[in-house]
Amino acid sequence: MGSPWQFCSLLVLLLGLMLLQVQGTHPDCSIVLYFQKQEAECLEIIRRESQTPTHPGAPRQQGCLTEWDGVSCWSALPVGQSQAVACPDILHVFKKSQVLIQRNCTEAGWSFPSPPYHSACELESIGSSNDTEAKRGYFVTMKVLYTCGYSTSLAALFLAIGIFSCFRKLHCTRNSIHIHFFTSFILRGAAVFIKDIVLFSDESIDHCTMSTVNCKAAIAFFQYSVLANFYWLLVEGLYLQTLLLLTFTSDRRYIWWYILIGWGVPMVTVGVWVLTRLQYDNHGLYWWVIKAPILLAILVNFLIFLNVTRMLAQKIRSPDISRNYKQQYMRLTKSTLLLIPLFGVHYVVFALFPEHIGVDARLYFELVLGSYQGFLVALLYCFLNGEVQAELKRNWGKWQSSMESNVFNLVTQDFTA
Repeated sequence: MGSPWQFCSLLVLLLGLMLLQVQGTHPDCSIVLYFQKQEAECLEIIRRESQTPTHPGAPRQQGCLTEWDGVSCWSALPVGQSQAVACPDILHVFKKSQVLIQRNCTEAGWSFPSPPYHSACELESIGSSNDTEAKRGYFVTMKVLYTCGYSTSLAALFLAIGIFSCFRKLHCTRNSIHIHFFTSFILRGAAVFIKDIVLFSDESIDHCTMSTVNCKAAIAFFQYSVLANFYWLLVEGLYLQTLLLLTFTSDRRYIWWYILIGWGVPMVTVGVWVLTRLQYDNHGLYWWVIKAPILLAILVNFLIFLNVTRMLAQKIRSPDISRNYKQQYMRLTKSTLLLIPLFGVHYVVFALFPEHIGVDARLYFELVLGSYQGFLVALLYCFLNGEVQAELKRNWGKWQSSMESNVFNLVTQDFTA
């Protein structure tokens, strides 16, 4: 069995150099970056005008100099003239407005914009202090919820991996796949915590222009952990179908194929994603490099779910199957019915809509509810597993017998002495 941590180390080595070159930013920051670019261009015009030499003896013309007011760049005008501009193009994403904003050049300088930006561009509800405070409280509450969820999941997953690793009778291909699946959940939880530490530990940082190596590595690691999570779920489905087709005879030769699918495909996908961001950062195409493989894994898993359900129903109804096998099939049926719909159904729904649609619901499903998925998987595959419970009871009984025997020997030795 290959160690999951070896593949994670390999990922870091392969992507390290590429991450140094990525200059991309999140699409939600496009508005901030737009105004930063406009401001830089306006300040460059102001700089050139200030350096333009004037002819000696030429009369100095009274007027208003070029000015950046935080939204638009107003060109220099003589006193008494006016200038009109439209709402910035980037704001048309919210609402289309044909109103022109006018400023007059007076002897006292530029007049105030008329009508004001918030009225002309119909942006009254955007950026209000009450709205900002409400969103801040909402995100703080959500962070507390998913932090508790991921902490619970990580504790349960580490305990489950320890149980599968410590007891020799639990060493088999099926449980090896479970360990890899658990590890993908651990990586996903760790990636969320790392991302929070790197991106949100300092509120004074401008996240829209943040482009450090740590930031890039955290985002790449997060994307990899999400992909690995979905593909190890796919491996669980493939292995379940293989067990049914081979009538519960497993072959350890397939374990490396499963490892290649679970860890290798996400590694290649994230590598392509990094390269795509280098070429098409401003086109939004790179998000589909991540979404498409996840949607493919969910689709294949759903087809496996339908096929496995059909096969299990046939075997349960078959009169040639013994009672013990029927009980095994029933346990597999419960696992399948719980697992497949549990993961990915909401992802398919949200993936069909743009990123800015249903943000609150998306965050709630993916962060809050998603944070407890690792705990549910550990509960279903380990803590509620009859084989695991029997092995724990057997070893607990052996430990109690050993303790009683040791106590009896100590008492006997004291008595004889």
